[in-house]
Amino acid sequence: MKRTATAQWKGTVMEGGGTLTTQSGVLANQAYSFKTRFVDETGKSGTNPEELIGAAHAGCYAIQLSAFLSDNGTPPAELNATAAVEIIPGTGITGSALTITAKIPGITAEKFAELAQKAKAECPVSKALGAINVTLDAKLV
Repeated sequence: MKRTATAQWKGTVMEGGGTLTTQSGVLANQAYSFKTRFVDETGKSGTNPEELIGAAHAGCYAIQLSAFLSDNGTPPAELNATAAVEIIPGTGITGSALTITAKIPGITAEKFAELAQKAKAECPVSKALGAINVTLDAKLV
């Protein structure tokens, strides 16, 4: 299975801009630029590669954890995952901090912690991000 995304860019790095489009159409000509990557911390003027990596990481992690919880006989009522991807200009992407809050009937805190760490290690996006520091803050609510 392969998934595709297309990037179009016009102009210089500082003044130029581009669009991103995904195979699914979820992103269709979504704007991105130097400003959306390094200047506009609100994220209101367009997306950036780090935000998209964060979305992929959070989504992948939640799916992986759900699979392990279901295999354990304790399927989740709700999982809320966030991935904060950090980029340092001139250095690159340095980390992805996963945060998960979970409602899981019938699970012990110890088993949840074990499965949460296992999902962090085995999520395909976590594996792909092996060159950076991936952290996890997991809480039952």
